[in-house]
Amino acid sequence: MFEKEINPENIKRAEMVVCIPSYKEADSISYPVTQADKGIAQYFGGRESVIINCDNDSPDNTGQVFLDTPTQTPKIYLSTEPGVKGKGNNFKNLFQKVVALKAKAVVVVDADLKSITPQWIKHLGEPLFNGFSYIAPLYVRHKYDGTITNGIAYPMTRALYGRRVRQPIGGDFGFSGKLGKIYMESSIWDEAVANFGIDIWMTTIALAHKVQVCQAFMGRPKIHRTKDPGASLGPMFRQVVGTIFSMMGQFESLWQKVKYSRPTAIYGFGLGEVEVPPKVNVDIQNLLNQFHEGFNTYGEIWEAFLTKDIHQKLLEIKGMKEKEFNFPTDLWARVLFDTAVAYGRSSIDTAQMMDSLIPLYFGRTLSFVLRTKKMSIKQAEEAIEDDCLTFETTKPYLLQRWNETRG
Repeated sequence: MFEKEINPENIKRAEMVVCIPSYKEADSISYPVTQADKGIAQYFGGRESVIINCDNDSPDNTGQVFLDTPTQTPKIYLSTEPGVKGKGNNFKNLFQKVVALKAKAVVVVDADLKSITPQWIKHLGEPLFNGFSYIAPLYVRHKYDGTITNGIAYPMTRALYGRRVRQPIGGDFGFSGKLGKIYMESSIWDEAVANFGIDIWMTTIALAHKVQVCQAFMGRPKIHRTKDPGASLGPMFRQVVGTIFSMMGQFESLWQKVKYSRPTAIYGFGLGEVEVPPKVNVDIQNLLNQFHEGFNTYGEIWEAFLTKDIHQKLLEIKGMKEKEFNFPTDLWARVLFDTAVAYGRSSIDTAQMMDSLIPLYFGRTLSFVLRTKKMSIKQAEEAIEDDCLTFETTKPYLLQRWNETRG
């Protein structure tokens, strides 16, 4: 029998909520639940709290494993209707629930986290009781973990909205009950947001509403199921990047006025020695092959939405040998800006446009990997900061093209 909500202790109010969204995470969910429970007991012992599992009716018994995990903190299991998938749909349930519970603070952590400690709950939750409304995570990641963040989500968000939020799609974050109500009532919602687009949607809405934002230094690297950046991306890429582009149309009056970015406050910085994150292996040949194959599959589509100059430069890069391969940052910024201008406003289907961007993203990722091969994590981080500055200085190109096409 399907049950949308299981609330064994009949919790009706909670100041502090820790949420763990999931789909088929029976083998991993117990660990973050246990750590969340310890974090609540240690740092929020005086507050009414609850741990919520927002699930997609997982067939592997995730919900039962969650409820059976021993905790001092009461638990609630919420599920989407059978057949309804998507991380964003889980969050829709969460927004409604935290508003009903009159929660002040909500912390969200991934269900596949191996590195979570009780301190993570403190770092993501404490600022919410001290005037902040949205808390993005800040953790040390391997230089090749999170390449969509490094190459697209971070530089684009920063150039558009003028705030340096290093992990705008980090998966672990905090938000206030008041912001939860804004999320619940937002009319901006589509299939991409209902799935993997949800994280960037939440960050963008927080920035657009100009709420108090900070970053919480987690003190440990994010250790989860890492993947080779050249492995299957498909839906996640389409949904995350498509959401960035579609929200540009919603908030154009805001980002058009933004010229430069400013830093975002960091909470809990300098927590002693930082561990080294696990290695991420990259198949360089695969990235190069996928980039080259893109010309056969998507060459005509690129010609249709990229300017002649940019298309010509891509053909020049195609002729480069692996050792000299270089996809410059300003060219990559213009590729993304051209795509943003055409997104939803050309005859090309948006899903097809996003798919056509993937080989170019692989080419850009290959360029980054080759450039940072001998760099430490810190040096690679500085290279990403330089890339972001290039996006900001290239923004007038976006404004010019956007306003031309808007007539």
